[in-house]
Amino acid sequence: SKKQPCLPFTIQVIKLIHEQLDLSDPMSAAVFACLTTTFYTTARLGEFTTPSLTTYNPAIHPSIALVHTETDCNGLMSTIFKLPKTKSSPHGEDVLWSVQHGPSDPHFAWTNHLNINNPSPNQHIFAYQQNKGKITTMVPLTQKTFLTTINKALMAGGQQKMTGHSIRIGATLEYLLQGVPFDAMKVKGRWASDTFRIYLWKHTQILTPYMQAVPDTHTVLIHHTINMPPVR
Repeated sequence: SKKQPCLPFTIQVIKLIHEQLDLSDPMSAAVFACLTTTFYTTARLGEFTTPSLTTYNPAIHPSIALVHTETDCNGLMSTIFKLPKTKSSPHGEDVLWSVQHGPSDPHFAWTNHLNINNPSPNQHIFAYQQNKGKITTMVPLTQKTFLTTINKALMAGGQQKMTGHSIRIGATLEYLLQGVPFDAMKVKGRWASDTFRIYLWKHTQILTPYMQAVPDTHTVLIHHTINMPPVR
């Protein structure tokens, strides 16, 4: 049987998750901050989570110390995250987001996470407080914990489970629908030119239904993908 394509995360999906989570809970606060940061930076989920509780390595995984803000000449602030090592760059890359409107705002989620969990500079960026009896420890956010929490919230809201890759697909879709040019999106998502075209082509089936409401963007998508070779 043919594998079903990943459904993209959308702003509405993030709002639904926001409604289902108790953001005063340390783990939920970290998970929601990770979700909104991964989404609005167009990052890979594995860049902001760890494989297990014991594999956090600040030389590979981002820490609190690697986050800073910058303000441009128009007074607009961006929060920048240094990823120490990535799939495409062993020397690391920067990703960023800006304040957004509504419950999906990554700035709100990030600030809430810091207030609830108060991770120290050398700890994992989404480390959260875990209580064991009378002892409270800080643990890194694993990909498994993230996905379990997100999918529990989705199912409680009457939605189907989603994958981590759905976040990157959804972020790409959201920015394109907002009118971000394809070339700018390629840079934000840290794709090489041909890689981005292949990525769009592979996900045309997913993106097209959403984009048809924005004819100009849909036309550009078709232009970018129409001459792609078949997948082997």
